[in-house]
Amino acid sequence: MNPLPEDMENILTGSQSSHASVRDIHSINPTQLMARIESYEGREKKGISDVRRTFCLFVTFDLLFVTLLWIIELNVNGGIENTLEKEVVWYDYYSSYFDIFLLAVFRFKVLILAYAVCRLRHWWAIALTTAVTSAFLLAKVVLSKLFSQGAFGYVLPIISFILAWIETWFLDFKVLPQEAEEENRLLIVQDASERAALIPGGLSDGQFYSPPESEAGSENEAEEKQDSEKPLLEL
Repeated sequence: MNPLPEDMENILTGSQSSHASVRDIHSINPTQLMARIESYEGREKKGISDVRRTFCLFVTFDLLFVTLLWIIELNVNGGIENTLEKEVVWYDYYSSYFDIFLLAVFRFKVLILAYAVCRLRHWWAIALTTAVTSAFLLAKVVLSKLFSQGAFGYVLPIISFILAWIETWFLDFKVLPQEAEEENRLLIVQDASERAALIPGGLSDGQFYSPPESEAGSENEAEEKQDSEKPLLEL
């Protein structure tokens, strides 16, 4: 059996590979692409992503938890009314916990306004609140007399400091990267849908038909049959 010329093999291989590539392109389903785009656009229309909503809930938890601790401290030190008048009306920086509560309110207002209302996608707001919280608490711990007032002199500053830094970590390592990743996925899906729209819809497999391999084999069989019939004719 005579082997096929190398040029013929290259032509057949190239036609098969081009046929496969066209099939790969047509395997893209525009309906699925549009469904993905609509799902991503639906998330955008909600105005806030799931991870950002979790962050806002944690910011609210920060305010409520510090408020709860402050109310407990008011009850422990002689009743809410008397202690509230002492810490708010007769405010003293060296002995009052009221400023720690106001610090939690400050964090809540800035972060909710920046990341829930304005939908900010930058870290400057959380950097501002964390820097102000850290500087104020460090100064208050060094200058005030909170440690002489019982366990709350330790608990409130430490809890407030930890919560502020957890918010920073959560926004910087969870919220912003995940939203950027979802935005990149949306761009990729939109780019794929645009490429799929450029492909003509009327193409069929018949337009890229290549001869089956059996035809090449049949030609070789015919040549062998003719060679075998020559000795019979000579006889």
